[in-house]
Amino acid sequence: MSNHDEIKLKVMKALDEVRPYLQADGGDIEFVNYTDDGIVEVRLQGACGSCPMSTMTLRAGVERAILRNVPEVKRVEAV
Repeated sequence: MSNHDEIKLKVMKALDEVRPYLQADGGDIEFVNYTDDGIVEVRLQGACGSCPMSTMTLRAGVERAILRNVPEVKRVEAV
């Protein structure tokens, strides 16, 4: 397994940690991509996709969980 694949698995595990909180509010999150320059791309779904607080959720919740668990990641972006 390549380092890229290992990072993807760690990111997906971190997303699984925050997913129940998003689902409790009628939303969800989908992993889209991990780029070579350390950016994780995700898609907020359901209520989270249209919520005006989604940027805060992404930065304060999702990005923090991923950065804590996957130090190779530099930032998280919604696509």
